[in-house]
Amino acid sequence: MLGWTALLDPPEFPAQGYGALADRTARLLGTRSDIVFVQAEAVLALEAVASSLCRPGVVALNVVTSGYGVAVGAWLRSAGATVHDLASEPGRPIGEAAVAQALAALPRVDLVVWTHGETSTGVVNPLVGIAELARSKGALTIVDAVASVAAHKIDFDAIDVVVLGPQKGLAGPAGVSLVVCSEPAWAHMATCGVADPSLLSLRGIKRNWIDQGRGALPGTPPALEFWALDAAIARAEAEGLDRIVARHTRAARATRAGLRAMGVTLWIEDDDCASHLATSIVVPAGLDADTIVGACQKRHVRLNQAGGVRGQLVRLDHMGLAACDEGVIAGLVGFGRVLRELGCFVDIGKAVEEALLF
Repeated sequence: MLGWTALLDPPEFPAQGYGALADRTARLLGTRSDIVFVQAEAVLALEAVASSLCRPGVVALNVVTSGYGVAVGAWLRSAGATVHDLASEPGRPIGEAAVAQALAALPRVDLVVWTHGETSTGVVNPLVGIAELARSKGALTIVDAVASVAAHKIDFDAIDVVVLGPQKGLAGPAGVSLVVCSEPAWAHMATCGVADPSLLSLRGIKRNWIDQGRGALPGTPPALEFWALDAAIARAEAEGLDRIVARHTRAARATRAGLRAMGVTLWIEDDDCASHLATSIVVPAGLDADTIVGACQKRHVRLNQAGGVRGQLVRLDHMGLAACDEGVIAGLVGFGRVLRELGCFVDIGKAVEEALLF
């Protein structure tokens, strides 16, 4: 554990460093769009996007595949938009056909909003297909990619607004987030959105930072968080985004193969609909989710309750620095031992053998 002297009194992040950090992040992600920083975790960035893109008269299709979608819908409505929610079955991904049907039923749509990856349930929703459907209606696309950046391949320039959090696939800090904004998105924001000054105003961030030459950020930026983000981006630059995505893909496949060999039931059977960051597992008959999670935490196994269908699922994480052979094997062995201690026979050896094939 870091001592308190390593965390207190960090040097100020240099004023010229913010623009450079945004440019480095853009190059890493392969986007020509602007990148802005939100000085808070990604939930605030999601609220800022919803608040900045809406006004009375704006029509939004909001795809709901978790509680985050529910919250985004509330923020869109609070900003004055007319919102049509399209909900999937609890804990399940949305299908492109359902999105196409919902769009066809609306005479006009200005915004299509959805989450790409859902670590809470281990779901990944379509990206390219929904984006193409939205463009066919002339709508702006807004994607929550907090739980998919660096774990799944994303064409950032094919989406108008993307919300990013560095704490998952990039294994960075949680206290600062990023928003990728296209020119059409900025043009739309110029006609609506929350008034300045406000932490929820992306238009204000553009006016007070981008348009002023991208020097020091307004307010008092958290130096420790920005130094951590700088370090996370540097580490990602050294590895390369394609390699990070490949590492997460391999870790997900190995984990899922191991869990199947172990004898447990996966919540998402179709691997194309499954997140590369986490895998949700159906709680074995006769066991309790809270008991499993508590026992795993004592063993330092990265297992948590899965959201959306609480009590029915547990979620084994394989993200960030744990997306590697050692992390996958440690997760499988630790989870398997807990199940055995709780009276559920599972084949740990076969699970490890299958995982090592990847």
